[in-house]
Amino acid sequence: MVHIKPFDVEEWMNDHETHCRYNIAETCCDSLSLSALAALRTDAQNDGTSIDPLAGMLTKRLDYGAIRGSTALRTAIASLYTPPLDPSNVLITPGAIAANLLVFYALVGPGDHVIVLHPTYQQLHAVPASLGADVSLWPLRQTADGENSSWTADVDELATLIRANTTMIVINTPNNPTGAVLPAPAIRAVLRLARERGITVLGDEVYSPIFHTAEVVVPSVLSLAATPLDQPTSTSSLSQPPERPEEATGGKEEKEVKVIVTGSLSKAYSLAGIRIGWIASRSPDLLSRTASARDYTTISVSQLDDAAAAFALSPAVRPSLLARNIALCVANARTLDAFVKRCSRWISYIKPVAGTTAFIQVVNSAGEAVDDVGFCEGMLRDVGVLMVPGGRCFGVDEGEFGGFVRVGFACDGKVLEEGLAAVADWIEKGGVDSL
Repeated sequence: MVHIKPFDVEEWMNDHETHCRYNIAETCCDSLSLSALAALRTDAQNDGTSIDPLAGMLTKRLDYGAIRGSTALRTAIASLYTPPLDPSNVLITPGAIAANLLVFYALVGPGDHVIVLHPTYQQLHAVPASLGADVSLWPLRQTADGENSSWTADVDELATLIRANTTMIVINTPNNPTGAVLPAPAIRAVLRLARERGITVLGDEVYSPIFHTAEVVVPSVLSLAATPLDQPTSTSSLSQPPERPEEATGGKEEKEVKVIVTGSLSKAYSLAGIRIGWIASRSPDLLSRTASARDYTTISVSQLDDAAAAFALSPAVRPSLLARNIALCVANARTLDAFVKRCSRWISYIKPVAGTTAFIQVVNSAGEAVDDVGFCEGMLRDVGVLMVPGGRCFGVDEGEFGGFVRVGFACDGKVLEEGLAAVADWIEKGGVDSL
């Protein structure tokens, strides 16, 4: 019998998100209506007839539709990677949570060993464990260097975790909950290890491409895997890969590295309500196996959702949608930073550089880590602000991430500003010391 652990972060959200005044626990960029999405289109006709994301759906027969996803949607997603994928290398799913589940269901089983970057979304380590795999955690660690402090992962440490039966390495970058990014050299080192040992790499990229500055932009794991792994990454190598492998390897073809990635419209694209995610890979075998698993769970996604997603990712909409969301995250990150500075006696963090989440550490006036659950419950009860307790929802070992809370800062700017101001007032009036 499969043993399913409680999904702590989802249970926390389910229990509290409809009972708060300020939801700064949500991790999606501020959600859009279909009319607001349509207004972002840059080639709309003056008569308004071409800006409907669901144009043509009123008269379309609502059968199952294209089983693996419409050609329009899969083509749009295929273009997100460098070099572009063939649309047949993309599989549409009901959100990234379904995409991740299908990858594990198809590729992981008893006797396998899986290594997962940590901390991360609980699904990424709990599901492989539930399927009978042995799971090791590859830790992100805090490095203290003033303004240049960061969350980093040591690839040499990853190498020590690999076993003879290791079948998968899972990375989540940009990372939930820390807002950190694995740099391209580190990802390339992971890919080299995986290639040498025949290990599949799963990249959960639901927060890409929300990078706060150009300096931290990192291509998809799938794009990096398409370049010669033993050469430095460059813009030219990503935009113009060699036509034949031997051109980059001195006549010797590189051993294949097995990579599969997941993404969605929920986080970076503000459209969690249409429930569209995807699986992408250059490996026909990996796609075929996940597609076979999908036949038992999904059949197809909603045609209405598919049409809205294709509209959002079209060339006329996607650039303005992303510009809106990156600007929102950058502005809101400044608001969060001002809050941390105001409350620096009690709160510290490593600034997120991408995505929509920050992992902040809270202590009382004596410098002792607070009980993260009690802190979040006290805020919710007293000032109506919802955050996520880090120890409960991201810790695996006893006491891990005690005193940490996750903030989702990509919500409406006014909600974030007012919510954090309420928390700061509460802390300064002794709220953190009353726990």
